[in-house]
Amino acid sequence: MSGRRMMANGNSRDEIASARQMHQALVLHYMEGKTQAEIAHELGISHATVNRLIKRGHQMGLVEIRIKSPIEHLVAIEARLVALGGLKRAVVVPSLGDNPQTALQRVGEAAATLLQDTIKDGDTISITGGKGVSAVVAGLNGGRQVKVEVIPATGLVQGKHYTDVNHVASLMADKLGGRAFQVHAPLFADSPEQRNMLMGVSSVSDVFRKAREANVAVVGIGSILTDDSSYYDLHPSSSTDRQAIEHSGAAGELLAHLVDAQGKVCDYSLNRCLVSLTLEEFATIPRTIGVASGTSKVAPILSAMRGNHLETIVTDEATALQVLELAEGKRP
Repeated sequence: MSGRRMMANGNSRDEIASARQMHQALVLHYMEGKTQAEIAHELGISHATVNRLIKRGHQMGLVEIRIKSPIEHLVAIEARLVALGGLKRAVVVPSLGDNPQTALQRVGEAAATLLQDTIKDGDTISITGGKGVSAVVAGLNGGRQVKVEVIPATGLVQGKHYTDVNHVASLMADKLGGRAFQVHAPLFADSPEQRNMLMGVSSVSDVFRKAREANVAVVGIGSILTDDSSYYDLHPSSSTDRQAIEHSGAAGELLAHLVDAQGKVCDYSLNRCLVSLTLEEFATIPRTIGVASGTSKVAPILSAMRGNHLETIVTDEATALQVLELAEGKRP
């Protein structure tokens, strides 16, 4: 029964006094932040009466609680991303300025916080190399030490610090207080046959077995059809094969697998030469966190979502809005 209906049922002095007392209790509690004991003392009534007045006020619909937060718009964007499907969680950080390095740094810090808040002793973390995962490592504060194992999910590419998954794994393990494993195999074999041979070497197969059994995975989401694509850092000769890559329908890269707009693995020769977890194997890891930022990552993020490859995506506001526009057909 609403307050107006209560008043309409009678205007006796007792009813008005009771309504006024309830109003006072609600204002003191919700607007002035006073405890029930303080309200009881101020109004000269018992603690039990205050409790009853507040409870009755709720039942009558006299209390409406609205939370105003500076990140309310980010939470709304996160909800829209999850509503697209393919995700259980999205974490979106504010976009401050147009500097892509600053945006990636903030995304990495957010992913690092998420990782540190949720891992526990005994967990195994499977990772890729790449700029995104390197940003996560840089964002780890090193404060909370956890006995974890960090395992490469792919072979390695030497030459740049962020493409060397062994280097990235070692840095993450050092910051978390855990132990890193190393994979001694290249990311790309020369042929599918050589790939199968390398995956059969016990030292390599042991690492990938541990990667498959991980509790958590942290991976980058790669762009393909832009000049700054990190995919061409992984296999430079592929830059001369752009026509074949475009013909394959590639929209993005995940664990160095080229995937199309629906998140399906493309029919592309280098996909068959990967020394890496397959995406089917990757899908068995319970918690998978993808990290990406920037206009070039919009289509790859949507591809990963449509393929149901990731549980969580961490990105920035500008990138997230472009993903939503692309999904809704508002972006070319």
